[in-house]
Amino acid sequence: MLKLRSSQDRGHANHGWLDTWHTFSFADYHDPDEMGFGALRVINDDRVQPGRGFGMHGHRDMEIITYILDGALEHKDSMGNGSVIRRGDVQRMSAGKGVLHSEFNPSPTDPVHLLQIWIEPNVTGIRPSYEEKRFAAEQRQERLRLVASPDGRDSSVMIHQDTCVYATLLDAGDAVTHQLAPGRKAYVHVARGAVEVNGERLTGGDGAKIGAESKITFAKAEGAEILLFDLA
Repeated sequence: MLKLRSSQDRGHANHGWLDTWHTFSFADYHDPDEMGFGALRVINDDRVQPGRGFGMHGHRDMEIITYILDGALEHKDSMGNGSVIRRGDVQRMSAGKGVLHSEFNPSPTDPVHLLQIWIEPNVTGIRPSYEEKRFAAEQRQERLRLVASPDGRDSSVMIHQDTCVYATLLDAGDAVTHQLAPGRKAYVHVARGAVEVNGERLTGGDGAKIGAESKITFAKAEGAEILLFDLA
């Protein structure tokens, strides 16, 4: 079973400094049929203008993953962390019992394009924590590179949930397959480009909910960048 989620069916808001698309219900966008998928709660496709960003604000009991597609994003938080992440970087913040953070585009000229992902944790009230890892393009080219997992294996960032997140870059002629264990499901998000997922054509911003399948095949790609969420 594969259920497509068209890019244009997502929630959308343009605040001038922020142009954002919401795969699932978020902020002023509410669709009772799109409240998440398994533990996957949010995929926000954000473009932030130069010198602008999100001021200090709070979260609790959420695994927050930031995946940079283009540009740079400056992060600061109440745990004392501060860094600038760029294309190829994956940042994980476990909000736990509560954390404050800010996110700004430090460039005076270039926008930043990012995906912010929220995954509901399987434990609450923990001490907040932060982690970031870099995954060079060659690590993701024509392979599904594990970037987040519950045990941090293969140098992925560690999240508090039985969810594995993979990233891949696929050019023309490239193809990869993911085996889906019995009882598990998956969500695919195409960040850019185009690809066939189990024979269905998806383009940038499209997604797909997948269940009752033993494998997921990506083929006939055109400059595609894809995230795959393997979910309990």
